[in-house]
Amino acid sequence: MKAAVLHKPAPIEGKPLSIDEVPVPAVGKGQVLIKVGACGVCRSNLHMIEGDWLVHGVPSKLPIIPGHELVGRVVEVGEGTESVTIGDVVGVQPLWSSCGKCEFCLTGREELCATKNITGETVDGGYAEYTVADAKYVYPVPPNLSDSEAAPLFCAGLTAHSAVKKAELSPIKRVAVFGVGGVGHMVLQFAKMYGAEVVAVSRGEKHLKVAEELGASLVVDSSKADPVEELKKIGGVDSSIVFAPSSAILEQALKATKANGTIVVGVWAGISEFPFVDEKKLVGTAIGSRQTMREVLQLAGAGKIKPVIDEYKLEDANDVLNMLKQREVRARAVLVPK
Repeated sequence: MKAAVLHKPAPIEGKPLSIDEVPVPAVGKGQVLIKVGACGVCRSNLHMIEGDWLVHGVPSKLPIIPGHELVGRVVEVGEGTESVTIGDVVGVQPLWSSCGKCEFCLTGREELCATKNITGETVDGGYAEYTVADAKYVYPVPPNLSDSEAAPLFCAGLTAHSAVKKAELSPIKRVAVFGVGGVGHMVLQFAKMYGAEVVAVSRGEKHLKVAEELGASLVVDSSKADPVEELKKIGGVDSSIVFAPSSAILEQALKATKANGTIVVGVWAGISEFPFVDEKKLVGTAIGSRQTMREVLQLAGAGKIKPVIDEYKLEDANDVLNMLKQREVRARAVLVPK
């Protein structure tokens, strides 16, 4: 099969992904083989490919096939697989598997399992024509969505839904979304479902336009104005959700959020000082559980959320990731094997 393979982390400008012919993976007990229809391109992929996360042990193996939000058709099932059949259209999220025995797995928080496998980071992912998945961690895709429309739900959608759940929103609250990219544009949609007033803070004409199209009540171009001052003009925000990987932006979110407010953070970032006297809450968020994934798919199936996508060929993976780095991707790029 054809796959985009990372042999050694390096800057994306050097095109570190090679399009290789590799064996179709073998299917083990309890697993399924999926013919990939589409795989979303996440900024996490870029960080891994460029070596930003080597300090965190990511990737855990080389060579590796990246990609952790994918949709395709089951073409083979392994021994003992009963929940999935050949021909099913399914999706795979970053949580490839977990131990099923620890305190987090037993309380529906398996994304925190210390021995979990992550699609495209500890096992091969979806930048390929075929991939193998654990049958217990695949999900049926709503029939009203194409593969490319559904793929970003399996990371961007899942991560956004989990973050918004933690932001303590309601119809009388105002929330600021810092970073309107692949995840941020989904955050906007979920936040509006809670009835909250949603403010978008981002930079780049494409991102700002998407925020406007998705119904943000105010759009702040952080390249032209100080977000803290702009948000103070409207009385601040009750919550902030940060998906821009910048310590400076996290500091802005912290300052713009009212006392006793909540700042949800889904990126690596730091703060120089925490205003404890304001009793603000700083909450981390990462992907989500299998139940949260099911909720995302239910909402998408009902037409209440929908990723904004642009399709590209699998062979263009390096160029698409470079576009992402240069902030040229509108919301979510999707790779389609041909």
